[in-house]
Amino acid sequence: MISNRNVIRQSLNLIAVFSAFGVNVLANVRPIGGLTLGEISNNLFQEVLITPANYAFAIWGVIYLGLFSFAIYQALPTQQEKPLFQNTISYWLIIASCAQIVWVFLFQLRFFLSSFLAMLMILLPLLRIYGQLQARTTRLSKRERWLVRIPISIYFAWISVATIVNGAVSLTDLGWEGWGIEPEIWTVIMMGIGGAIALIISFLTQDVAFGSVFIWAFTAIAIRHLDSPLIATTGFVLAISLVVVIGWGQRQPKNWKQSS
Repeated sequence: MISNRNVIRQSLNLIAVFSAFGVNVLANVRPIGGLTLGEISNNLFQEVLITPANYAFAIWGVIYLGLFSFAIYQALPTQQEKPLFQNTISYWLIIASCAQIVWVFLFQLRFFLSSFLAMLMILLPLLRIYGQLQARTTRLSKRERWLVRIPISIYFAWISVATIVNGAVSLTDLGWEGWGIEPEIWTVIMMGIGGAIALIISFLTQDVAFGSVFIWAFTAIAIRHLDSPLIATTGFVLAISLVVVIGWGQRQPKNWKQSS
């Protein structure tokens, strides 16, 4: 019975990851309403200044390469009874993948507030997995770091960025005018909040993969807004700060780090 439950869990994780990828591909090949996800953002929400430059979204290739590797690895017969997958990952990534499928449809149908709620349903399971991975007392093997922890870190970090952007899109769609505060100032505030979270997590965990995603995002936001010194400077400063924090941590003794 336990073995059967494990096989079901493994199969559902595999199916969920590949299904989410398939839906994302279809959303760009045969988009509902004629506009891809990127075209909706670029055409309808040009004033959402926290959106990164278009090239930044190429990170999805890295994300899915990692998730495919994870999905296949956890589905191996030798991984059926591993506590890492039974308890730490469990069904949480399935929930995140299903929520991502729902998000794609809601965003393409332009239910932007509902899409933000769906984005939270992607973020929260990933937050739970990430926290559990960091709290593990059993050291991960090199293979588990590359095929489990790093893919989850990259996915979680990018969804954290996407949640901030999706929140800004939803507020814009609702007609929120920022209480009279200039959009550039609000953008810097949101970048600062995201940067503070990234710096704290990067300092405490020395998770290079997580921090690198935020470096990528902040640099892309800065490059998109080179004509706005305030936003560009904020983006570059936050990216450099993360480089310094991660670089400093990598020079510390291994026993200083909470995780390798």
